[in-house]
Amino acid sequence: MSRSNANLLNDDALRVAIAGSSAPVPTKKRAKACVVVFAGSKFYVVDVGPESVKNLLLWQIPMSRVGGVLLTHFHSDHIGDLGELNLQTWAGGRPKPLDVYGGPGVEQVVDGFNQAYRQDQGYRTAHHTEKIVPAATWPMVAHPVVLDGPETPERSRTGLVLEDGPLRISALEVNHDPVVPAYAYRFDYEGRSVVVTGDTKYHSPLITGAQGADVLVSEAIARPMVEVLEKSLASAGNDRAAAIMHDVQDYHISPTEAAKIANAAGVKLLVFYHLMPAPDAFLTRRLFAHGVNDVRKGNWAIAEDGSLYTLPLGSSEVQIGRVRY
Repeated sequence: MSRSNANLLNDDALRVAIAGSSAPVPTKKRAKACVVVFAGSKFYVVDVGPESVKNLLLWQIPMSRVGGVLLTHFHSDHIGDLGELNLQTWAGGRPKPLDVYGGPGVEQVVDGFNQAYRQDQGYRTAHHTEKIVPAATWPMVAHPVVLDGPETPERSRTGLVLEDGPLRISALEVNHDPVVPAYAYRFDYEGRSVVVTGDTKYHSPLITGAQGADVLVSEAIARPMVEVLEKSLASAGNDRAAAIMHDVQDYHISPTEAAKIANAAGVKLLVFYHLMPAPDAFLTRRLFAHGVNDVRKGNWAIAEDGSLYTLPLGSSEVQIGRVRY
């Protein structure tokens, strides 16, 4: 606890770390969906799935320097640790309420977490005093992101989330029916860029939204592997879980489909996260990525919790490493 990873916030690169790389199916090695983008001496959290805040704390990131949270959509595996993130950044010295961005409906999510944790806030302020954990900086504030123009069948709208000096964050509409709204987010900073898809099926407007990005962080489902899970569950008499495994296959993108989008967008590095099912062994990694090398015209990687992608400013280089702690 005496160490700090403040170097991740050095203003010499755009950095992307994976704090949660799994889908809802549990795995010992991975938290649920969470991507952290370091830009302009702040960090921004895209989704905050269960167990992900534990990783941020283990990494010893200065929690006070959070710039905001961006929710791609409101599935439980993308919002479950929101209350914990609010608590930890507040206790870490966050100087103001926590900004939470998302599509219309984010107000309900934020209000619910604020209400659920309100008594906890009162206890902690009474115990540790206003000087240490002031009530005024505790709440989360919802910022609904409204996309430009009327709805279209193509779902190709975009919208500005925020601008902070040279940092620009944009929302990109994606297709995760019946989940609406569902956004991807693009970060542009000092000539470097990253796109985080959130959950989506194959969605050709992402080609435009991710055009020229250095890194595309895409969710991915290995349908043949999920089909095996479905059949195994059905054979075991677990019809409810088998039905869920069947249903999830039609609103997530496959690794080869994501590779086609990355190719068409001219993306330097394609990173798979929100892995369904999580490939935690050598053989399952091979099965998960089957066919990607035949499609992808460029670099790609399967993320783990702690994977780190560094984009030095003034360069076209993409460095692949891990968060050290």
